[in-house]
Amino acid sequence: MGKTAASVFILLLTISAVFICHTEAASSPVKFVKKTVSSHPIVIFSKSYCPYCKRAKGVFKDLNTKPYVVELDEREDGSKIQDALSEIVGRRTVPQVFINGKHLGGSDDTVEAYQSGELAKLLGIDSRKTDL
Repeated sequence: MGKTAASVFILLLTISAVFICHTEAASSPVKFVKKTVSSHPIVIFSKSYCPYCKRAKGVFKDLNTKPYVVELDEREDGSKIQDALSEIVGRRTVPQVFINGKHLGGSDDTVEAYQSGELAKLLGIDSRKTDL
């Protein structure tokens, strides 16, 4: 192989390696979201200062359950994870709540599911309050 052919070959290898690394890096937030959702029964993608996120987290506190919370504003890759959420569920807003690997929705969806008893049912919790 001549000098020019070898240089072109090395250049193509370098370009291929850069493309592969870029593609893997771009998909890693999506992989993170999917792995997180599949690894925990309750996941909330949140921002610590967001009143809607606080409202959704409060629902789980009322149910005496502890969700796995990812505070996007406290992570360097938070914006990329938020973009990944948009790609996965079609919404970029927070909170985004997942129960047993399935997308429940945002704050209003979570509160509605709580009030109707559907959330407790999804979690296998007896949500009936008894007067003793």
